[in-house]
Amino acid sequence: MARVAAGPEIERLIQLLARLPGLGPRSARRAALHLVKKKEQLLGPLASALAETRDTIVTCDNCGNIDTMSACTLCRDPARDRSLICVVEEVGDLWALERAAVLNGLYHVLGGTLSPLDGVGPEDLFIARLVERAGAPEVTEILLALNATVEGQSTAHYLTDHLSGCNVVVSRLAHGVPIGGELDYLDEGTLAAAVKARKVM
Repeated sequence: MARVAAGPEIERLIQLLARLPGLGPRSARRAALHLVKKKEQLLGPLASALAETRDTIVTCDNCGNIDTMSACTLCRDPARDRSLICVVEEVGDLWALERAAVLNGLYHVLGGTLSPLDGVGPEDLFIARLVERAGAPEVTEILLALNATVEGQSTAHYLTDHLSGCNVVVSRLAHGVPIGGELDYLDEGTLAAAVKARKVM
């Protein structure tokens, strides 16, 4: 990364910001400059929030979500449908489903996908706990809400095999034409998935 005409503290701030997803060196410099300019309104509160988050956030031992306590807020919510567990790759996927308010079940965060090329095997993911949870008498369905990538699909197949001994229905998200999507703009893989997942009207 190119050096800037600033002290080592600001350079360190820029280097740390550049590690965040979506921020390259140039964006990190702009963000750092904005924070420094708005030191009282932004930098102080941000530093305080980061320190508080570092000291209070934990990973839920039950589902892999992040919260200030374990079990997390979702796992402790009595209004949740305990017969359904929705499996996602990362916490961000859980947040996306919650924002959409499309299901009221419980969640399970794997912490990634199987990827032999990257050295990620079943023991590196939160799979054993999922199988354990699937064996609970109240659980009737495991919904695999994994990304439609090669790794996501291979992980879904692996999970389906390992959940076959549990008395649950294993389902997955439908793939295909998005709402508002035009066929001419879709890739061949999406079109093929849409045709295979067709339903009777």
